[in-house]
Amino acid sequence: MSFQAYLDTIKTKTGKGPEELAALADGKGFSDAGKLKAGVKAGQIVEWLGSEFGLGHGHSMAVYALLSGKKQVGDK
Repeated sequence: MSFQAYLDTIKTKTGKGPEELAALADGKGFSDAGKLKAGVKAGQIVEWLGSEFGLGHGHSMAVYALLSGKKQVGDK
């Protein structure tokens, strides 16, 4: 599955796109201006997205990759 396919599935499951999820992460204190804060672990993001949106590990890690800057919208 391509990275964009993960993002498309996340949007379908949650109704939230990457920008909206980044804003929610900011509101939860995990990130600032959509960039992951130092010390925030992948497990925290996985737990948050699993409990709030029912996302699995792989889809949650895609959001983590966006927040940490490892991936960008449009990556394969």
